[in-house]
Formats: sequence, C-alpha cells, structure tokens
Amino acid sequence: MHRFLLPILLLFAAVTTHAAPHRVFIAGDSTAADYGPERAPLMGWGQALPSYLDPAVWQVRNHAKAGRSARSFIEEKRLDAIAAEIQPGDVLLIQFGHNDAKFEDPTRYDDPDTAYPQYLMRYVQLARDKRATPVLITPVARLLYDFGSLLDTHGLYTQAVKQLAAREQVALIDLNASSTRWIRALGEQGAKPYFMFVPEQNKADGTHFSTAGATAVACLVLRDWVALQPTLKPALKRDIDCDVSQPAGQGSDPAKPSRVVHERDIGISQPGPHGGAGPTTAYPFFADDKDLPFVLRKRVLHKGAGIGLHPQHKDEIYYIVSGQGSYVLDGKQYDVAAGDALLTRVGSLHALQQRGEQDLVVLLAYPR
Repeated sequence: MHRFLLPILLLFAAVTTHAAPHRVFIAGDSTAADYGPERAPLMGWGQALPSYLDPAVWQVRNHAKAGRSARSFIEEKRLDAIAAEIQPGDVLLIQFGHNDAKFEDPTRYDDPDTAYPQYLMRYVQLARDKRATPVLITPVARLLYDFGSLLDTHGLYTQAVKQLAAREQVALIDLNASSTRWIRALGEQGAKPYFMFVPEQNKADGTHFSTAGATAVACLVLRDWVALQPTLKPALKRDIDCDVSQPAGQGSDPAKPSRVVHERDIGISQPGPHGGAGPTTAYPFFADDKDLPFVLRKRVLHKGAGIGLHPQHKDEIYYIVSGQGSYVLDGKQYDVAAGDALLTRVGSLHALQQRGEQDLVVLLAYPR
C-alpha cells in the first residue's frame, strides 16, 4: 500500500461512523454538471451519480458548472458555496482540467505546473479544514481520434493532479486512465452513442456525455471511490462492474472467438418439426460452437405452421417474440403471445400452433 493511502483510509473509516446521510459534493466543469431536460440527452457524470447511491445514506450536492476551471470556479465564489454547506464526514470530489488548458482565456487558464495545482490545493484544504474528505479526480478523457489513435488531450493536467495527490497524501481517482480504457474498448464508432454525437441536434461533440455516457462514467467514478472507501458498498443501489481491465480484442481465447452472427446468413427453411404443419424458418445461432453448454435457436412459424405434439427429452424454454399461438402442455391449452415464456420439463408433452395473420416468432433455449 502506498504510504499516503493509510491516513486516507483511516479518515474514510472515521467519517463513516457519523450519522447518515453523508453528502458528496462535486466541484467540476461541464463534464460533471447537471443539465435540464430541455438539454437532453446531455448529462454530466455528476448528474448520474445519484442513480448509484441510496439517498438515505449518501446525498449528492453537484456544484459542477459548465465552462469552469479550477481558477474561475473559485473566483466566482462557487467554492465558497460549498464551504457554507460541507460538514464533517462529507466528501468533496474535485475534477477540473478541460477549461484550465484554455490558454487564450486568462480568466480560466491555469499553468499545469504552477497555478493549476495551487488552485486544486485550495479545494483540498477547504475539505480538510471542514473535516471532510477531499478526492482529486484526473480529467475525464475526450473522444478524439486522429489516424485511428485516441488522443490524450489532458497529459500535463493529468500528471499535475497525480503529483499533487502523491505529494499531499490526497485520495485519487484516475478517471483519465479508466475513461481512456473505456473509450478504447468501445472503439471510435462504438463510443459515439455515449457522447453528444446527435445528428438530429446537429451535434458532433466528443467532450460532453449523453445519458448513456454520463451513467457509464459515473460508474467508473464510483468503482474507484468504492476501492478507496469500501464502506460505500452497502449504499450502492446498482452494480459497478464497469471497468475495462484488458485491451480491446484480447478478452477471449482466439480458438473460441466472441463474434456477431446475422440471422440473414443462417436462416433455413424447414417443415414444422415433430410432425407439425409448415412452413417454418429456423435460425440455429452458433451451431458450430459445440463447446457452448446451451443451444439458442429462433424459429419463425409462418401462417398455419406449428410444432407437432411430442414428448420432451430435455428442459427447454420457448420465448414468444411476436405473433400469437396456441400452446398445449400436458393436455392443457394456453393462448400465448409476445412476451410469454414457456418452460417445458423432461417428460412433458407439448405442441405449439401459429394463429392469426402474423408470423409466430419463438426463441428456443435448451442444454446441449
């Protein structure tokens, strides 16, 4: 364990003994800020944070504001507003860097070697003076590729945050690292739905998040926060299994590759099985993967088609995707339609017949 983490963990342990609810305050920029429904799907990760936390235990006070740097946030008295509320046992999450790099704007620019860490230290000291816990967060990555490579747009600022955390023994969440892994794992095109690439709004913005992106980044923040403060776990309302620990494309055995199959490439026209009327179309997904412990198939029963009455030799599930049908199970008839799931155990007799004008589409799953 790093020498500066022990006092941090001891402080976390101490603050959790106070009466609930605690508050987590966020000081940051547009990537963390709250936005109204009129700006949808725009959302900051701080706005998504409450969806992970039990409000009876932890409440979120999001003071992040678009366009602010560590300097301008203070000069606009926004840190004073936090100082008026924050109490012992609370946590202050601090994330700046996107606007601190704007050299052309002296009201926001902070030199990464001098002014930037000096301003960040004022947030840290405020939290300590109030017997709250400061947590420094490196700037979240941008979706900005050049010739197939994701660019690091925060290099010196990220390093400045890490150096300050080490020097002053402050808890650190390296969001730049985790969000960079996340973007690379998604790939340039796969990451776009998580950012503000919204053609209907004429937006192509790789800095700000959609609802999906804010939710995902909030998960990255929570995951590292819980690693620093394990007593947070009982307050979680949803899972935080969201980090990407290995490079994209290296997660599966090359002999057993993960992949996508298009049903248009595998459809087989067949008569109704087990003496049923036809025609049907079968889609045997991943039929060549003999090592899978289960079989997944889709069968479309066209008008008048059915699966004939037959004894069941394996446990099997039918899920009705669309259409309507008549299902017979051990002599009892059921009307079935989209959204119904049918479990047939070994030893039963069953049959399924399409009804109406619409194809009856069924997903089947059973042990191999």
